[in-house]
Amino acid sequence: MKMPVIKRLVETQTLEALVAAEEALLEEQTPAFEVEGEDEGEQLTHVFAAIFIRNHMQDHGSEFKDALREYTKKVRVSIS
Repeated sequence: MKMPVIKRLVETQTLEALVAAEEALLEEQTPAFEVEGEDEGEQLTHVFAAIFIRNHMQDHGSEFKDALREYTKKVRVSIS
């Protein structure tokens, strides 16, 4: 998971485009835009994180850094 890639996706893609990219990756297809990542799993992680962050920013009126912090908290909890 690379934060600069996630930030770039949040800044350059709409929520609808991100959801479409997630669906494409899940169906082993190529998204309509480039998603950086070493493999499909990392690309999917980047897209999923961007979707979470965009939703959090919209729902809570928060800034990117706060939404990113919430996402990383969830990741840490799921790992431990």
